[in-house]
Amino acid sequence: MKRVMGAVFAAFCVVSLGGPARAEGDTGSLAILDKAVNAMGGEEKLAKVKAVSWKAKGTIRFGDNESKFTSTTTVQDLNHFRREFEGDFGGNMFKAVTVVSGGKGWRKFGDNAMDLDEDALANEKRNMYLQIVPATLLPLRGKGFKVETTGEEKVDGKAALSVKAIGPDGKDFKIYFDKKSSLPMKVVAKVIGFMKDEYVQETTLGSYKDFAGIQRATKIDNKRDGDAFMTQEITDFQILTKVDPKLFTQPE
Repeated sequence: MKRVMGAVFAAFCVVSLGGPARAEGDTGSLAILDKAVNAMGGEEKLAKVKAVSWKAKGTIRFGDNESKFTSTTTVQDLNHFRREFEGDFGGNMFKAVTVVSGGKGWRKFGDNAMDLDEDALANEKRNMYLQIVPATLLPLRGKGFKVETTGEEKVDGKAALSVKAIGPDGKDFKIYFDKKSSLPMKVVAKVIGFMKDEYVQETTLGSYKDFAGIQRATKIDNKRDGDAFMTQEITDFQILTKVDPKLFTQPE
């Protein structure tokens, strides 16, 4: 198991938020990605993105209970990120911090801190690249991913071109691009929940806005096995020139 996870970590280490490397893929999928990259702002601008930070607010649903939350996420590459989450659950304020730094990771709920084991660490990295890929696209064209076109489908009544991708962890997902605008509009992937149960997660992307010349979806809706799970609005998105390394250390 450790050897397998070590290979996964090594694969993640070579994937950044942007770069000139080309993914393994058929002509059709690479052509779709080229158009999408241009629609998002162009390869030159996207390749300069080495780190990003965004803030969000929204609602999250567990069973019949819906709670409001805010979050702040900072990503330097697919190997280093920090997510801070705060929500009101039944009148009780709840705070959580998740940090991943290379082959180590930590999670803190309130005053309770824990190390992420190998499976939890790999799961956090997958969840992060599923967010970063449609936001910057270039990782999808990097050596850590394999892509192939899967045809044309309808997404919310709109024509969409779909691409199947296999990530650095060997797991697949599908990303759909609006046929007219070429912008990412939906991601479908299997994910692991808090209770280690597996879901098919559908992430719908919309309300694109321009941030320093880069298009970013500001409305994101998640369904798990067809049921509403989370709705969030991106309230701030920043491209960072540098990040304090202390941000990716164990939360105190």
